[in-house]
Amino acid sequence: MISKWWGWGDAGREYHLPDPQRFWRYLRARLGPTEAGGRIDSLERVHLSPSRLPVATLSALTGIVGQEGLSTESAERAVYSMGKGYKDLVRIRRGQVANPTDAVARPQTEEQVTALVDLAARERIAVIPFGGGTSVVGGVEPAGRGPVLTLDLAALAGGVRIDSQSSAATVAAGVTGPELERHLNPAGFTLGHFPQSFEFSTVGGWIATRSAGQKSTLYGKIEQRVQALRLAYPGGLLATPAVPAAAAGPDLVQLVAGSEGTLGVITEATLRLSPIPRHQDYRGYLFPGFTDGVAAARELVQAGLRPAVLRLSDEAETESALAMRPPPQGMAAVVERAGRWYLSRGGLRLETACLMILGFEGKESAVREQSAAARSILRRHDARSLGAAPGRAWERSRYDAPYLRDLLLDGGVMVDTLETATTWDRYLSLYAAVREAIRGALGDRGVVMAHLSHCYSDGGSIYYTFLGPQERDGEIEQWERVKAAATEAITRQGGALSHHHGIGSDHRAWMEAYLGSAGVEWLAAIKSALDPGGVMNPGKLIPGPPLPANSSPAETEARSG
Repeated sequence: MISKWWGWGDAGREYHLPDPQRFWRYLRARLGPTEAGGRIDSLERVHLSPSRLPVATLSALTGIVGQEGLSTESAERAVYSMGKGYKDLVRIRRGQVANPTDAVARPQTEEQVTALVDLAARERIAVIPFGGGTSVVGGVEPAGRGPVLTLDLAALAGGVRIDSQSSAATVAAGVTGPELERHLNPAGFTLGHFPQSFEFSTVGGWIATRSAGQKSTLYGKIEQRVQALRLAYPGGLLATPAVPAAAAGPDLVQLVAGSEGTLGVITEATLRLSPIPRHQDYRGYLFPGFTDGVAAARELVQAGLRPAVLRLSDEAETESALAMRPPPQGMAAVVERAGRWYLSRGGLRLETACLMILGFEGKESAVREQSAAARSILRRHDARSLGAAPGRAWERSRYDAPYLRDLLLDGGVMVDTLETATTWDRYLSLYAAVREAIRGALGDRGVVMAHLSHCYSDGGSIYYTFLGPQERDGEIEQWERVKAAATEAITRQGGALSHHHGIGSDHRAWMEAYLGSAGVEWLAAIKSALDPGGVMNPGKLIPGPPLPANSSPAETEARSG
């Protein structure tokens, strides 16, 4: 689990700015002056209301997980009541935990998970599955009026069983990314799933949110890697068959994938694996503009090429990346001047161009063949090669960006991300519309940047980052204004409400605009059938008020009917 309660990642790790003065000068030129943000020095300063769980219930919970497996301690409850979104961090830094969980249980077996869920259903206690705690959309914050039990699934990590013949592995839901790869790699396999939260997030969390790794253009999103799973839900346990494909009605794996804990708790999954790539070729390319790069990306994937990474930054994000690198010295400065001259001959300037990181991996012959085919396509779109250095730099720093957010929050800067996806015919119009909506909501002092990071034959994702000076004492309202403007632009333009962050509580108000009334009714009907008491992660995914977990069966029936 993340150890830094007020930010991202490990407490002893910080983002390294090679030239801080240069970076802050760049930022202040765009945002103007900002007021340094403060934070409380200890979780001991957080004062929560007492746990609402009766002594008899706490005793029953302890009977399932043991004395060491249950906590009602205030600081611990505070940490498990929030994820790592901007809104979460603003509040926890002030010591504000408006909706604390009442207890944290640490089940170590599937049997314990099942017993906890059944007890909670009987006593109308809301249950929130908690993996790595990396949700950025309000996915783990309690909602509703009744008592809440959070299940810390980190202890549900009992090994990885590899089936080499089938290239599959059966994995407990609490296994983290690094832990999984440490098991797979010596056997010659990888899952190929590397989200930015890789170091802390869990297999169960990935499936529950339909996570996308940074190499998903090659390996696919997590739901494509799941062969089978097990789900503990109120009154039962679902175990789907481990088969490569079937024609046996709607796919129950895909029903559970993306359910965000609203149907039950994922306890185990069988995952499709890939061989460890023996060769990699990652390079940087510069395009005259974002439109040129998008056209090249579309042609690459529609030509049948399968890069592991195809990441295209727009002009603003490219400029920002340049501002964070160290100024070249000595021979590096000579090389950069020569490079600028070379690029200028093709009409390109580093400050106004767009950077693409393009990486292929696999067998050496296939990588060489695909890289050569890609270069031919890129030349037709006026790309200029920057060599392997940008690719190596991206690989080294690909998990670092959330640490930069902590630094910016300390400096009084609002910074957050949001993402969507759409088809190629609407891609540029949606990109521009959402960018302008965010700019309008930010006002004159703001930065909006974006990149394409997941490509399909029929479309791609757009991942936005926005920054602005925090409005002191109005930080949450400011963020909500920007978030609403961006999300409404996405739904108007026909984009995905989320490509890989999930819905949580932050996006659920727009679910009907996205799915239509019939789609929302279907989701509500499925939840009502599997969770009639409304105890599984209420207030997430499905629009409408969350069912109070302690409502009577008659109330529940009336509300869900």
